[in-house]
Amino acid sequence: MTVLNELRMRPATVGRREWDAARRPRLLLTLAVMTTLLVGANLATPLYPLLGVRLGLTHFGVTVAFAAYVVVLVAGLLLVGHWSDFIGRRAALVLAGVVSLLGGVLFGTATSMEALIAGRALQGASVALATGASSAALRELLPHRPEWATRFTLMVSAGGVAAGPVIGGLLSLLPAPTLTPFLIHSVVLAGLLVPLCLLKARPAIATPPLGRALAALRPRRLAVSHQARSQFWMASVTGFLSFAVFGFYLSLAPTYFAGIAGTSSRPVVGLLAALALAASAVSQLTGIRGRLVVPAGLALMGTGVALIPAAGALGSVVLLVAASLAAGFGQGMAFRAVFNDVAAKVEAAQHAQIISTVYVITYLGSAIPVLGLGAAGAAWGLPAAVAWFSAAIALCCAALCLYALFRSLRSRRA
Repeated sequence: MTVLNELRMRPATVGRREWDAARRPRLLLTLAVMTTLLVGANLATPLYPLLGVRLGLTHFGVTVAFAAYVVVLVAGLLLVGHWSDFIGRRAALVLAGVVSLLGGVLFGTATSMEALIAGRALQGASVALATGASSAALRELLPHRPEWATRFTLMVSAGGVAAGPVIGGLLSLLPAPTLTPFLIHSVVLAGLLVPLCLLKARPAIATPPLGRALAALRPRRLAVSHQARSQFWMASVTGFLSFAVFGFYLSLAPTYFAGIAGTSSRPVVGLLAALALAASAVSQLTGIRGRLVVPAGLALMGTGVALIPAAGALGSVVLLVAASLAAGFGQGMAFRAVFNDVAAKVEAAQHAQIISTVYVITYLGSAIPVLGLGAAGAAWGLPAAVAWFSAAIALCCAALCLYALFRSLRSRRA
């Protein structure tokens, strides 16, 4: 079946030669495509200070450009989060790749704030298309290992986002620093789309009624599984707090961290901005289990976030690195556990839709608090804004930690 036929939700073309890959190549290709999409969406992180000077962006302008990505991503999850159930996982990933290519080129060639926002918006749409599709594809490829499907999902999510700033910083050392990273990324992504298009696609899990294909793709309401309501909200709130922290790391943190480190080196700044996300990705490889994983992870994340303004006040890079690693590792521990809980209880037919809903709430954490941080930075200065932001996140983590501990103790007694 061709990608075009999948998008039109039509039967497979008879006699067409396709690559009937085994499970492992399919798994690796899914992971590679999703990682590459997320890398591309976050190449800009170390470039924001450079773009700020070139385009005259304020702290609030930087957060607006970043939030454009998140807002469109959230809207996309609402509008197209269920599409892969009907057009197939492969077609959704191919479409996401094409949109990402357009967004990267537009962002890399931007000469105005409007073009910058448009490029980020397309990148957000790309990740929205791929999020539910890749998560559902991994669970279908690992039907007897749902926990590893969850680990791979979160590892790719955090790892791709973490690699973006580092790769962006390194590639920005080449000529045309705001364009070259996106051109190189486009070549890599296009190379991955070739085998994806040649792959023999597995059938979509839902077939639209005859003559009502487009109606099946209409936006759906946010969905919560009756069997996973409690797990859903715990995962969503934890995700919201997590991505509020990650949103800071991916937007204003490069400017703030450059002041602490006393450097304008984009690779160094990109590395510092990636530490928390890298630690989150590494945490997915650990075998840490138990009833106290969620409260312990939340406590560690809150402690790490609380230490960020202390590192700024002391001008301590060592404390900043330790705080970032603690925040990221704690986030990874907690989010993996709560995400796995909801994913394990979701019905297969609703998996893509409900996981997309979790991500809607989660990604809102990268927009609403970060926009507030940008506005506060413009009004009070970045150090004061970061101090208030860190205090608010730490207090929320403490409250959620106590709630998670109470739930754990209550379930143990039951």
